[in-house]
Amino acid sequence: MHSIDRTDAKILHLLQGDGRLSHVELAARVGLSPTPCTRRVRRLEQQGIIRGYAALLDPKRVGQRVTAYVQIKLERHTDDVIERFRRTLEERPEVVTAHAMTGEMDFLLQVIVADLDALGRFTLHQLLKLPGVRDVRSSLVLETLKDSARVPINP
Repeated sequence: MHSIDRTDAKILHLLQGDGRLSHVELAARVGLSPTPCTRRVRRLEQQGIIRGYAALLDPKRVGQRVTAYVQIKLERHTDDVIERFRRTLEERPEVVTAHAMTGEMDFLLQVIVADLDALGRFTLHQLLKLPGVRDVRSSLVLETLKDSARVPINP
């Protein structure tokens, strides 16, 4: 864990709100001159605190109308089964997040697809055909009440 002071926290908060802020504008909002602000941003990037910058898309506006949370239970937890499962997740653009979990199921995936047919194909022809997969359960998102990529920052 890296130490984050109040200025770093403010920089991170502002960049999470708008990753396209110029260093000059960011510096002005934080109360620094541009050079020290730029050094701080570079340090946060080098430490891996800032992992990258991306445009956040509205899935429905690009034709991806179905979001599902898919729980996976494996039959066995051998290194080979888990590695093959991980590789499949990396190769599949439908899987936007994947987490190893505690509890009844082993993995939780967020899957975004065009429609229910695409979800069915992905489940039947990809997930259920993976060696070691015992159970797949899906829950469909009816309405998104909050959608944020922001990480809470506490200096």
